[in-house]
Amino acid sequence: MLKISVEYDEAEYRIKEIRITGDFFAYPEEALEMMETKLKHTVMEQEVLLDKISSIIATYQIEFIGLNAEGLARGIAMCRP
Repeated sequence: MLKISVEYDEAEYRIKEIRITGDFFAYPEEALEMMETKLKHTVMEQEVLLDKISSIIATYQIEFIGLNAEGLARGIAMCRP
């Protein structure tokens, strides 16, 4: 299960605040906080999100169990009306 709460700019669909929770694990422990911070101001389009998330994972050597970059990008993009 993945739960995403997003506050976004309605004109540009850019993330203002995001909270990611669910039934998965992330390593290191601060990975989700870092991911949420780095995703601020990102356009809520699946391809843009996937590129950004993949870059963050590679840069900070984040490991997910029960979640991957594609699923996270898809989940965030689905928050857009």
